[in-house]
Amino acid sequence: MKQHWSHVALNCRDQQATEDFYRKWFDFERARVVPLGTEQIVFLRQGDVRLELFRATADASGEPTADGPQSTGAVRHIAFQTDDLDAFLTRIGDSVPISLGPLSFENFIPGWRTVWLIDPDGLIVEVSQGYRDD
Repeated sequence: MKQHWSHVALNCRDQQATEDFYRKWFDFERARVVPLGTEQIVFLRQGDVRLELFRATADASGEPTADGPQSTGAVRHIAFQTDDLDAFLTRIGDSVPISLGPLSFENFIPGWRTVWLIDPDGLIVEVSQGYRDD
């Protein structure tokens, strides 16, 4: 039996605002909506990557900082790759808050640069250019 990656589920203050954020800045498309009485689950897709959006029923404590929370059981951040970080940053302008960076990791991998953003629900989203596995 073989397993493969399925999705990341996000709790959202406003599902539409969160969907709009990932559609606009990361090219996700709506894949499916599952109605659950007065609620719904929204599935977004970008290639093989899927996000599942739920309406949050409670607020998380603490403010998003740097590259994400460091407590156990919390998602630190989700990450995307781009081939041109400067073009991505120009595209988002002041529309998306930056929590950290952009930072260079040239000492480890030539051309590796990263910035961390805050999505509408306070989740940290990393965007990197130039990372490669060994």
